[in-house]
Amino acid sequence: MAKRYQTKKRFGQHFLSDLSVIQKIIYAVSPKSDDKLVEIGPGLGALTFPLLEYIDKLDVVEIDRDVVQRLQQKNQGKLTIHNVDALRFDFSSLLDKENDKLRVVGNLPYNISTPLIFSLLEHRNHIKDMHFMLQKEVVDRLTAVPGGKDYGRLSVMVQYFCQTEYLFYVSPAAFSPPPKVDSAVLKIKPWDKLPHVSKNHDYLSKLVKEAFSKRRKTLRNSLKSFLTVEQIESVGIDPNLRPEQLSVEDYVNLSNI
Repeated sequence: MAKRYQTKKRFGQHFLSDLSVIQKIIYAVSPKSDDKLVEIGPGLGALTFPLLEYIDKLDVVEIDRDVVQRLQQKNQGKLTIHNVDALRFDFSSLLDKENDKLRVVGNLPYNISTPLIFSLLEHRNHIKDMHFMLQKEVVDRLTAVPGGKDYGRLSVMVQYFCQTEYLFYVSPAAFSPPPKVDSAVLKIKPWDKLPHVSKNHDYLSKLVKEAFSKRRKTLRNSLKSFLTVEQIESVGIDPNLRPEQLSVEDYVNLSNI
């Protein structure tokens, strides 16, 4: 009998173990046999092997060598394992043709989820969609709409590139060991065509960062090092609004001035 695996804190390991949650994720992903699917952080394969019942092959990216060894023992040839840090992995290397699109799934470690999503957005032209289990607080921010406390820099910058959809809540009891936070599953789908186009993405990013670093202030004060009151008004935005009251389109319009 295989020795019980001891999770490692440094990798933020909380392995999914609830079969009903696994089935809900598979239903949401709706994998097709010829999908180019890649799983980030497969752990001991709770989602990996059920996915392989629907698809011809699966790539997984896993940093933990001990986990990789266990996956290899169960591998029946349909699994390609990349023993590497997902933050350093070139996802475009998995594509055979220029117009191929990846589908990405994963139970992401909470400590790297945000930088990993931004890293994946650099490959957005090669990604069809992403389904992730994340800390619920992060999912709330990724899917937030203007006006609420969860709406912020992360909301604007991810929604600029993608459609985001909150799918369902997952309790700590669905994991082994249970984390101290709630989780949720979301879908992120890059826009086929950006609905609002920034002339300079770096400038948009800086402007949004500046605005939300002073989110208690009105735009006339939070953005005074970027724009005059007259410039803000020139695109039909009230300079007395606060940063969380602006839509993605508003921020694009401001950055394009």
